[in-house]
Amino acid sequence: MRNLITDIPGLRVGHAGDAKLASGTTAIVFDAPATAAVDIRGGGPGTRDTELLDPAMTVESVDAICLSGGSAFGLDATSGVQAFLAEIGRGFAVGKARVPIVPGAILFDLINGGDKAWGRFSPYRDLGYEAAARAGHDFALGSAGAGLGATTVNLKGGLGSASARTAQGFTVGALVAVNAVGSVTIGDGAHFWAAPFEQDREFGGRGLPSPFPANALDPRMKGGAPQSTTPAVVATDARLTKAQCKRLAVMAQVGLARAIYPVHTPLDGDIVFAAATGTRPLTDPLADLTAIGIAAANVLARAIARGVHEATALPFDGALPDWRSKFGR
Repeated sequence: MRNLITDIPGLRVGHAGDAKLASGTTAIVFDAPATAAVDIRGGGPGTRDTELLDPAMTVESVDAICLSGGSAFGLDATSGVQAFLAEIGRGFAVGKARVPIVPGAILFDLINGGDKAWGRFSPYRDLGYEAAARAGHDFALGSAGAGLGATTVNLKGGLGSASARTAQGFTVGALVAVNAVGSVTIGDGAHFWAAPFEQDREFGGRGLPSPFPANALDPRMKGGAPQSTTPAVVATDARLTKAQCKRLAVMAQVGLARAIYPVHTPLDGDIVFAAATGTRPLTDPLADLTAIGIAAANVLARAIARGVHEATALPFDGALPDWRSKFGR
């Protein structure tokens, strides 16, 4: 176990980013079509093809999922992922044609100091293609891919991942780009809201503060227009239906609530995709799905803290500090 979403066999992750742009893209590519669903809780989402994931819709599976910076411009990244998959013959068969199914979600990083004067067309389609082409089992955390330009209210955000195995033997993983309107740390200190779920000091081993700061529950949020969104993917090797994946996505949203304060606001576009590669059948559908959902919420909370813990500050005047430079390792 690498403590990454790629601990699930048949799933690979690739990043592409531009340091001058201060933005990037992450592609989650499935070796075979995966069953998927989605749950959206934030008030300002930016998505592509999420309607297909409704259990009532015809398409049963996806070839990849794309997370990107760039706000609505970043939705072009899904076209790049789709182009890569089309070149290798992947996609939903319609007669002789094949259409790669690539749902996606974006986060807002347009005013983080990077050069967004890209001209007529944004660079995100090319970034999406590059991310899909680079997909592998090992990938960077922190300021990489869709997390390159991400921020929280008080610290640099980033790309996080974590994994776990249930008592029944199912592997569950999460990947998230942390660009929250709120904070993943408690008050003014180094302690993460997700501390009770930490494994093996994966984000510093600080635990919870004692005593709890008096101002811990004071809302701290980015001001002005929507500048946020925390898009995430949870995945498992279990064999699930679209309806079961929907329930998994709903349960996994608890991970955002455990790790970010406040969360699901009108200024966020928080979204969780759930995917199942289907290599391991359920023995007891209700009990197994419950255990997988519990694990998904836990690994997502851990992944959020890891994304901020591993991030590095953007090299621009006035950029937010990263956790390590402010609090040490």
